[in-house]
Amino acid sequence: MLAIPFPEIDPVAIELGPLAVRWYGLAYFAGILVGWFYARRLVRNELLWGGKAPFDVADIDDFLVWLVGGVVLGGRLGYALFYQPGHFLDDPAGFLRLWEGGMSFHGGLIGTIGAMAIFAWRRRKPMLSLFDVIAASVPFGLFFGRLANFINAELWGRVTDAPWGMVFCNETIGALYGDCPAGLAPRHPSQLYEAVMEGFLLFLVLRVLTHRFGSLRFPGLTGGAFLAGYGASRIAVEFFREPDLQLGFVAGFLTMGMILSLPMVLIGIAAIALALRKRQFA
Repeated sequence: MLAIPFPEIDPVAIELGPLAVRWYGLAYFAGILVGWFYARRLVRNELLWGGKAPFDVADIDDFLVWLVGGVVLGGRLGYALFYQPGHFLDDPAGFLRLWEGGMSFHGGLIGTIGAMAIFAWRRRKPMLSLFDVIAASVPFGLFFGRLANFINAELWGRVTDAPWGMVFCNETIGALYGDCPAGLAPRHPSQLYEAVMEGFLLFLVLRVLTHRFGSLRFPGLTGGAFLAGYGASRIAVEFFREPDLQLGFVAGFLTMGMILSLPMVLIGIAAIALALRKRQFA
């Protein structure tokens, strides 16, 4: 089968003595930083809100710390609970070794929603509008994060004979096959599929909603579109992505990613319908 050789990219971007800065960490940093700048622009643009936004730039700046905490804590807890509960029960200290990887988007989402709920309650701000702004900014983090997954040669796709199939080799494959022998089957570069669908395309859809259709004026509409859009994208990509080795297929053809994403689609559609219903009777 034809295959594209996997580019030899060192997962460590910068080494400063004993300190190693990985692309994975830089991806989180870049995603949060760019998303923060974009959220600030959304709040400042009164045309998108039909007047002054229900919170100001200072609120977005203050929420940044809450966001980081929600993403990291929720993402790590979600990975431990959904994907490797036995591993972290046997090695609880491994929970703190973030540099080894292991983050769950769905867990990070739950953590972020929790952080938003507490922050909005303390500031007496509308949570749905805050969720709309943050949701519109999340695709940046998804895009950079999936590129980092590709660089790490992790979360690869299923075996394929497509001409763009790629032979992946990392520590996990080496442990399975004994180093990386010749003849490994090419696989879908599903990390790049996710970067395009969950990052680039989802950002464009939300951008059109906020800037062309004024979705920020109707609390819950942008956030609902994000939930439904991400959930649908993730389910679609799961058909090309190799199920997690420690889990396999959870039920029939369903993977853990599909099962966790389906409620997002349903909740997102319900949020959109509710926001549009409120608009109709406004």
